[in-house]
Amino acid sequence: MKLNFKVLGKGKPVIILHGVFGSLDNWKTIGSALSEEYQVYLVDLRNHGKSPHSADFSYALMREDIEGFMDDEEIEHAYVIGHSMGGKAAMEFATTNENRVSKLVVVDIAPKSYPPHHQQIFDGFGAIDLSNIQSRGEADAAMATAIEDFGVRQFILKNLGRSSDGFYWKLNVDGIRNNSEEIGKALDKNRKFKKPTLFIGGEKSDYIQEADLSLIKMHFPNSKVESVEGSGHWVHAEKPQELLSLVKKFLSD
Repeated sequence: MKLNFKVLGKGKPVIILHGVFGSLDNWKTIGSALSEEYQVYLVDLRNHGKSPHSADFSYALMREDIEGFMDDEEIEHAYVIGHSMGGKAAMEFATTNENRVSKLVVVDIAPKSYPPHHQQIFDGFGAIDLSNIQSRGEADAAMATAIEDFGVRQFILKNLGRSSDGFYWKLNVDGIRNNSEEIGKALDKNRKFKKPTLFIGGEKSDYIQEADLSLIKMHFPNSKVESVEGSGHWVHAEKPQELLSLVKKFLSD
């Protein structure tokens, strides 16, 4: 699968992988800042953004997609950054392609199993009748019947596209919904990545907990965990400067 991507800057390559329901656009602020020192590849994972849709959706397939992307772009090795689902994909890739990852940054996700927990968001998609809405405002009002949080709605509605035929979802809603259990799957217990790894959690998020630290060390023995004060799960959106500072320091050390 040929993934959609955007390249910024020049230098050592940095590949950034977004989370579920996201796209490369979510990381433009961080990517632009990093591009002052690195060549940054912002990537749309399968079924997201402008990348192709598929009924098949798993971390093994995302790993193959990343391998193919790096081969096509002739990237021998890179720094890899992944958030949430993208962090799981980054872990899957790094632990099976250690020679191609110089350093790994995982944002607000652990290598453990998570139960399906996106039903409210799927309900939000279902609340919108794309054939009848006339504006983004109408779409937001419809989605508000399922999702109260304005910030979450705005994040999801970034996936709403418009053509001469009307509104459409850029991402593959059915493909993601039908494979929602895959998103929470744990990293295989035998996988390890021995190179430098940084886990960054949001202080207000419960995705990385104290009980997860031993599991992180088992898979990533050369890792450390940092917490961004005042941030929830979307660290790159809520505290971009704090995240950027941690990433820059880690990559340059």
